[in-house]
Amino acid sequence: MCRSIKVLRRAGQTVTAEELHAAALQFVRKISGFQQPSKVNQAAFDRGVLEVSSASRRLLESLEQREPRTRATKPPATPPVTI
Repeated sequence: MCRSIKVLRRAGQTVTAEELHAAALQFVRKISGFQQPSKVNQAAFDRGVLEVSSASRRLLESLEQREPRTRATKPPATPPVTI
């Protein structure tokens, strides 16, 4: 589902409001089945995009960032045990 939504969590970079909105819009379009909702459903659609965007922002802000592993910091591989 939503294969075209890109990963927004990137080390050392903050997510822009435009990126969050675009991802939320794609998600709401996918789950609602509307590319462009009717006038009757526009308010609910827009509210859904806003709520998904807000929830995504809270999620990304609450995730802890780990330092990326490099070969120098990667623990050595353990050899397989043979019996």
